[in-house]
Amino acid sequence: MNSRPDQPLRLGTRRSKLAMSQSGHVAEAVRAVTGRPVELVEITTYGDVSREHLAQIGGTGVFVTALRDALVRGEVDFAVHSLKDLPTTQPDELVIAAMPKREDPRDALVARDGLTFEQLPDGARVGTGSPRRMAQLNAYAKGLGKRIECVAIRGNVDTRIQFVRDGELDAVVLAAAGLNRIGRGDEATDLLSVDNVLPAPGQGALAVECLASDTELITALGRLDDPYTRAAVTAERALLAALEAGCSAPVGALADGQIVNEMRLRGVVGTLDGSTLVQLSTTGPVPQSYDEAMALGRELADEMLAKGAAGLMGERSL
Repeated sequence: MNSRPDQPLRLGTRRSKLAMSQSGHVAEAVRAVTGRPVELVEITTYGDVSREHLAQIGGTGVFVTALRDALVRGEVDFAVHSLKDLPTTQPDELVIAAMPKREDPRDALVARDGLTFEQLPDGARVGTGSPRRMAQLNAYAKGLGKRIECVAIRGNVDTRIQFVRDGELDAVVLAAAGLNRIGRGDEATDLLSVDNVLPAPGQGALAVECLASDTELITALGRLDDPYTRAAVTAERALLAALEAGCSAPVGALADGQIVNEMRLRGVVGTLDGSTLVQLSTTGPVPQSYDEAMALGRELADEMLAKGAAGLMGERSL
């Protein structure tokens, strides 16, 4: 970190409205703790310009590569990612210096006529680009005695909601955190209970990443870190990694706590049509270290694999 107090810190961000909004929030927090100006550096990623389905172009990791390359080349000092977009393996030369307090991790429904999911008509067309959502939404609909048609869509929040406004789709499913961060949370017609639809591992959380060699910046950014959020998402991502599932596989996970000293980790893997889900949970003390959080995730993954999770994710090298 250049220590000149008047030298702006350069924050690398994707160009989408959502990315710019969440990076802006982090920039304000960094200004507050460092007293340094922060400038946003917009970086276009392959995931932003490609119209192909995410699973075909490498999953959500395509949003991350360009930002990480800019960090390594020294073009930016730190970067902000949606944590659910980060691959589970961390490059040695980079470190996640902070995971700020998590936003609402749930999925949100934006439906025509103010409908909730349970009020959607039989055969409703529901837009989502996520295999995880498709698997659980189909299973949720089956449990209600009806069928929905999941339609694969891409695009930013505005584009997706417009499909509903134009009458092309009955509803779309988005991350509640994303809607909240761009000030459109009131457009959600239903917040999907995690008892029915588990979010993506890390959903609602942000990762603030910088060079592992920049100890001064790591210390400064570390003041934004929320230990509980870090423990929860570390357990969720350990589950994902242990299931050997790429980010595009239909894996949902959430670690949260109803009791102060306990954390409950839930995981789900399912077939896209929702006909088969393996869903398990475990509860234990809130992890106090990285290793404890990793162990919590791995243990639940082992139980899920023993219950047949591996067979639901398509071909998998053993």
